[in-house]
Amino acid sequence: MLWVKSFHIIFVVSWFAGLFYLPRLFVNHAMATEKAEIERLKLMERKLYRFMTPLAVLALVFGTWLWLGFGFKGGWMHAKLVLVAGLIGYHLYCGKLVKMFAEDRNNRSDKFYRFFNEAPVLILTAVTILVTVKPF
Repeated sequence: MLWVKSFHIIFVVSWFAGLFYLPRLFVNHAMATEKAEIERLKLMERKLYRFMTPLAVLALVFGTWLWLGFGFKGGWMHAKLVLVAGLIGYHLYCGKLVKMFAEDRNNRSDKFYRFFNEAPVLILTAVTILVTVKPF
């Protein structure tokens, strides 16, 4: 089961790398004015999202495997699962934003994306505390 835990951690860290970087690309894209820069950002966003989606799936698969194998119970696990569901929603919303940017339909400012960029940090912090401390 330690191999499963190791792979879960590897894929979660990799997924979060994408979740940290993709919204930063959105900030840059929202500020971009030159056609070449905009096209390069569209390409980077699309490729990153396509790369991080399988990482998310693998993180969820290994996490589910751990959950079923260890049978974790308690309020902390319920709270963690709610946060993971929120993270999945965040990921899917990022996909929607990638599509909107690709179609030149962004209607939000770079300031919005700067705040949007902080959500995964808050979720990661909360999940790490829940899993490590198990406060309830």
